[in-house]
This record gives sequence, structure tokens and C-alpha cells, in this order.
Amino acid sequence: MAIAVQELLESGVHFGHRCSRWNPKMERFIYGKRNTIHIIDLRETIRGLLRAKNFLRRVCADGEKVLWVGTKRQAQNVILAQAKRTNMPYVTDRWLGGCLTNFEVIRNRLKRLVELEKLETDGELERMKKKEVSAHRREMKKLYRNLGGIRDMRQHPGALVIVDPRREKNALAEAHKLGIPAICIIDTDSNPDLVDIPIPGNDDAMRSIQILSNSLADSVMEGTVIAKERGAATSKGDRDQGGGGDRKRTVVVRPRSTVGQPAEPAAAVVADAAPTTPPPAKPDPAAGAGGEEKPAT
Repeated sequence: MAIAVQELLESGVHFGHRCSRWNPKMERFIYGKRNTIHIIDLRETIRGLLRAKNFLRRVCADGEKVLWVGTKRQAQNVILAQAKRTNMPYVTDRWLGGCLTNFEVIRNRLKRLVELEKLETDGELERMKKKEVSAHRREMKKLYRNLGGIRDMRQHPGALVIVDPRREKNALAEAHKLGIPAICIIDTDSNPDLVDIPIPGNDDAMRSIQILSNSLADSVMEGTVIAKERGAATSKGDRDQGGGGDRKRTVVVRPRSTVGQPAEPAAAVVADAAPTTPPPAKPDPAAGAGGEEKPAT
């Protein structure tokens, strides 16, 4: 479902940071400034959002997962809700170093979480001393808090959706190292050259994060439905043919990009996702921008 400019304005998506905190590389996404606050060009926001939606739809239609990342206080509940709605992995508490680049070790830690849960369900903890039970439960709580969102992720995701790449720089760096495209809601204080598909917008307001992430989640669900339909059609075709024939699997190899440089490979992957419709008219820069600070959410 398309998002109207008025909805973005009412959600405060167009509010950037103070002019003194901006990153000059964000200049192409800035409409102007009002009372020392940069105003984001909503035409660029919609353009980036459409490009991200088209790409996510294709990724999920190919049967790949999307990893949602948002550990800042304003984004935690929103990202958790969208991840559960789309049945995708997520990280909302803390990004552990190596979640992607050292994935085998992370999987081993998840095995430990399963072992601890089995001890509790089987009643083994009741036969231990109180100190041992307390230590086991502390370990289980810590593992679940840090890794519970990715316990069902068996392989690297097809894409990352990140809120505030400046805060989630470690997740972004690991994605770059592995050539995994990153879609980021990016404010005026961040570097867009490190992002594969930037969606310029207010990443500090909960309403802004909500409306943008909800739109992205809709595309993820659409892609998932397409993947299920393809799987059902393939299964039906195999049954009609009596299960004969060799199955071929198409593997998409994404070239790796270098951390600290513009992510050209992922840009090539999503180049055909640009919207074909003309951008909407420029919004009124004075709409809702009457204060010194960002509006409270």
C-alpha cells in the first residue's frame, strides 16, 4: 500500500537533526532548514522506500530471510512487532559481534540455549543446588535476550533492515563484509555512502519508524506469500511428473563491498528497483516544523 506525503508529514518523518550535527554527504536528501532544524526531502524518502520495498519483495519471493535490526530505545518495540508479524529474525537488544561473520560460533551458543531450556523442561534443574540453578537461569536469560531473535536463522539473511546505521555500525560493517545488502532508515547525521538502500527519514521518532517499517514489512509479507505460492506450484508439478527430473537451484552471488566505501555491488543488485512513477510534489517545508527541537513522540 502506497504511503501519502501527508501521512509522512503527520508522522514527523521529514524532521532531521540540528544543522550543526548534519553529515554533508546527506545534502542531496535535504529539502531545506527551518529554525536550525534540517528538513528532509520527502520525495527522496518515498523514492528510497519504493526501491527498498521492491527489493525486499524479491528477496523474500526467493525464499530468503530478512534480518530486522533496531537496538535504540525508540525502535525496539516497533522492530520487534514487525519482525514477529513477518516471522523474520531480529536483533533489538544488543548486536553481538560476529552475529554474521562468526555465524558458526553463534549457532553453537544457540545450541547451549536449547540445552538449558531442555534442562528446565525435563526437571533437571530441580535436582541441582540453588547456586547452580541460579547460574543456569542467568545464563539462559542472557542468551535469550541477546540471541533469542535469531535462534531460527539457519543461514545468512538475504537482506538487513536497520534503523539508524550510525548506531548499528557493527551490524552494517558485518553485512558489508559478507556482501549482504542493507536497507537503512537514515537521518541527516549519518553517512549514506555506507548504506546500500538509504531511506532518508527521522530515525529518532517512534511514529516515523513505525510508518516506514510497517510499509517495509508489508512488502516482506507479500514476498513471503509469493514464495509459498511458488513452492506449492513446484510441489504440484513434481507430483504431476511422478517426482522425476533433477531440481535446479539458482544461486545469486552478490559481490562484496568494502567497509568505509560506497556499496556499489548492492546498488547494482537493486538498480532495477527504482520507481517508475514520477515523485510527488514537494511538501510544504513549514508543515509541522515550528520548534527548535524535534517533536516529542
